[in-house]
Parts: sequence; structure tokens; C-alpha cells
Amino acid sequence: MNHNTPAGYEEKFADLIRMCAELKAKGLTEMVVAYPWALGDTYEEVIESLSRVADAGLSLHIVAPKDSPSRN
Repeated sequence: MNHNTPAGYEEKFADLIRMCAELKAKGLTEMVVAYPWALGDTYEEVIESLSRVADAGLSLHIVAPKDSPSRN
């Protein structure tokens, strides 16, 4: 990554970081998160999370809310 990691990111998003590493180690290629905010609360956090997902070679899927038009 060629940008600055937001302060406190590693602690706040430890589960996401761990999931990226575990999926990559298992040879899996897809990550599913239940909510978009699992990636960050700020632009910088979201960009950092997306960078980590990409660096792990993963495709990202975000579950649609149950009231989403795509679910009807």
C-alpha cells in the first residue's frame, strides 16, 4: 500500500484484517460482509479496507439489506 494507514485502523478493523489473511491462506477468493460500514466510517478507512481486500486478491461482496429492491 502506498498511502498512510489511518490512526487506530489496525485495532478497529482487526477482524477484517484477520479475515483477509485467513481467506487468502485458504486459497479462497471471495469475501462477504454484512454491512458496508464494516469497511470503515471514514473515506480513509474505507480506502484502507478496500486496499487490503485487493492486496489479498479477494472479490468483495456486500449483502443487500433485506428491504433492498434487489431482494424483492
